[in-house]
Amino acid sequence: MDFRRTKKSRRALSTLAITTGLLLAVAGCGGGGDDSDNGGASSAPSQTKSANSDNADKESKAPEPETVLAEVKGENGVTLTIASAERDEGGFVTVEGTVTNGTGSAWSVGNWRGDERELSKNGGSMAGASLVDQTGKKKYLVLRDTEGRCLCTRFEGGLSEGETTQWFAQFPAPPTDTAKVDFQVGGMPPASIEISGGE
Repeated sequence: MDFRRTKKSRRALSTLAITTGLLLAVAGCGGGGDDSDNGGASSAPSQTKSANSDNADKESKAPEPETVLAEVKGENGVTLTIASAERDEGGFVTVEGTVTNGTGSAWSVGNWRGDERELSKNGGSMAGASLVDQTGKKKYLVLRDTEGRCLCTRFEGGLSEGETTQWFAQFPAPPTDTAKVDFQVGGMPPASIEISGGE
């Protein structure tokens, strides 16, 4: 009886070992079999993937076209572009765009921070920007936190010659029936823009 039980146990273990071995062999062959059967065809998709990622890299490096609400030039070669002015649910307007330093030298952006003593903490920034509602005869200043820091872009170290960078500034929202305002910052000419979105 002991001999029969031992024999049955050995058969069961052998069957289990063979089954496990076959499963591992099938799993191992499953991944590599496609490469040999296709005669190297699997390398083509990887090359295609590599080519596609190269194209994606090239596309991401290229400047993306964007809508331009307004563009003004001034301050000895500085160009300010406004790409969007959106009214948000929180009761404010976010204005975004780019600024390009075409002055021929480094530009500190210092006079854009505004004249108020409280704003001096913001350094070179958009803190002195404003929205002017000509119809309602109101001026909206950049929003600030409790410590006087503007809810806007701060240009650390200024802009190098020829550099273009993105910026944003947040303002209290004018009444919902006010769609057109003038954006003003530093010595730049005012830029007439239209606010999009709604509360």
